[in-house]
Amino acid sequence: MATAETKRASAAAEAWALLFEFFLGLDPYLQAIAGEFGLTEAQGHALVLLEPGRPLPMHELADALHCHASNVTGLVDALERRGLVERRPAEHDRRVKMIAVTGEGAALRKQALRRLYEPPAAIAALSAADQRALRDVMRRVLAAAEPA
Repeated sequence: MATAETKRASAAAEAWALLFEFFLGLDPYLQAIAGEFGLTEAQGHALVLLEPGRPLPMHELADALHCHASNVTGLVDALERRGLVERRPAEHDRRVKMIAVTGEGAALRKQALRRLYEPPAAIAALSAADQRALRDVMRRVLAAAEPA
């Protein structure tokens, strides 16, 4: 007979597996949203990571995107051609390129985030009670995940 701790562990493992499966399935959804703004998913991800007024060095953007800095060059080039970001030399070291969101990029980023925060159909289709329960559980998960 399974103990309460074993049941809790397997419930946690199942919940995590289900969340992971859900997030893996979001790729087409995220690609479609990026496409609404004329961006690839990677370009959209980069733009969302770049906060207005907080330029990032190219290597930090690469770290946040979980890729090598050389792979970010093409993303930044495309965003720069559209006038959404600009490269600036770092004050502390002119060899370091800082990536900053332009005014146009900040406006598009705001629209994209607003769209990204609209729940996907699978969540929107839940009952109001289930949506509240999911929200409350995710609040507790995020609070527990915050560094102490």
